[in-house]
Amino acid sequence: MANEVTTSPEPAVAQDAPHLRRVLGRWDLVLLFVVAIVNLNVVPTIAANGGVTVWLWALALLLFFWPQGIAVIELAHRYPGEGGVYLWAKRVFGDFHGFLSGWCYWTNNIFYVPTVLLYFVGISVYVAGPRARTLADNPWFALGASMVLLVLLVGLNVLGLGVGKWINNLGGIGTAITATTLIGLGLVVLFRFGTTMTASDFRVTGDIRLIGSFGVICFGLVGLELASVMGDEIQDPHRTLPGAVGWGGLLSGILYIGATLTLLLAVSKQDIGVLQGVVQAVSHMADQVKVPWIVSPFAFVLSISIAGIASAWLAGSARIPFVAGLDSYLPEGLGKVHQKYATPYVALIVHATFSAIFLGMSFVGAGVKEAFVTMLDLAVVLQLVPFLYMHAALLKLAMESAPGEGYYSKTTLLLAGGFGLLTTILGMGVAFIPSHQIESIRLFEIKMFSGTLFFLGLAWFFFFVYGRRKAARKLAEASAL
Repeated sequence: MANEVTTSPEPAVAQDAPHLRRVLGRWDLVLLFVVAIVNLNVVPTIAANGGVTVWLWALALLLFFWPQGIAVIELAHRYPGEGGVYLWAKRVFGDFHGFLSGWCYWTNNIFYVPTVLLYFVGISVYVAGPRARTLADNPWFALGASMVLLVLLVGLNVLGLGVGKWINNLGGIGTAITATTLIGLGLVVLFRFGTTMTASDFRVTGDIRLIGSFGVICFGLVGLELASVMGDEIQDPHRTLPGAVGWGGLLSGILYIGATLTLLLAVSKQDIGVLQGVVQAVSHMADQVKVPWIVSPFAFVLSISIAGIASAWLAGSARIPFVAGLDSYLPEGLGKVHQKYATPYVALIVHATFSAIFLGMSFVGAGVKEAFVTMLDLAVVLQLVPFLYMHAALLKLAMESAPGEGYYSKTTLLLAGGFGLLTTILGMGVAFIPSHQIESIRLFEIKMFSGTLFFLGLAWFFFFVYGRRKAARKLAEASAL
């Protein structure tokens, strides 16, 4: 069987493993998926490539998002429990692959959470009006405001998912409101002023720069696996998770395509190209229809949505070092649970500490925008590593499992695994292509390659050196008793 493949002795997990509270219901998960997946700020950047991006969205939904949903439901059905991508790769491919999958998932979020924090700063200044908008480009203000939000989110999640989930839920509701507002404004502009787009604008061309947009789209669709990382905190997961994945995926796809298509029809490609984010797009359309007052409340709701995104990824990815701490591959302290709140508070604090360190380091030799882009691209590479394992696991299970053993048929697993694996490889590759925001290509490539190798090297060290030494020490202590 697949779970017999190992590369080191199975670490003993304590029999009295910490108990986590099951507080996540179906609609908590649906809102978690929406807030984790839908990032409206990428929509104007993608739409700036023209009507062909609609087909890119369709391809990404078919070749990446659909396989992702199949993988999450199938693997969570076969291997339920806390850890998600860590647990699945471990059971299918062995201990080291499980650790590497979980490690990359966690460390990518060390970079991704700070990018969300910077995104929050860039949007929230719009609430205070035009004079405050320049603060977003001030490194000291951006760093300080990001740190304050990070500390606040850690504190709320230490109090428990029963508290922290409401940040996620408000974020999901905020995402839906802002997407609906964006679409509504676009429709008003479209009906009043018409569109300059024609059928030829949707024609597929051979522009290779579109590959970069496809990678951003795939990264924007990551998130359906997040709930399974908190598998022991879901109420009746076998019944709750499949429906939540279906609804969360459907709503996310509708919001993304609706927002992109609306912008394409309502705003000329040239105007979209100079916009830096979704608030600028809303501001542009609001001026056209004479409702400029809507920008500040829109930015406020969007800021709540972004805080929910940061909270969701912080809380979810912190469960990986928590489980790895229980498995003895990382320090045992990471597996501690708060006596009062029953939360992995040490893992949350450690995650936030590393995020704060790399947030500060990212400003060295770079401005706010370049720091944001570099951290985001490195996060793409690391985050997609677990998806290689997820889709490869579908192929392996399809070939080895008996009929009727899993949730889906062999044909479905083969199609989802094959398409998902190829698309994930493509998404990782294009992350190393520098965007127009990068001034020093050489420095960017050095940061990307050295950062990737550094974190892969750390995974090797913790598993083969730290983990084995710890296992040997425990075995010696047990023998001495």
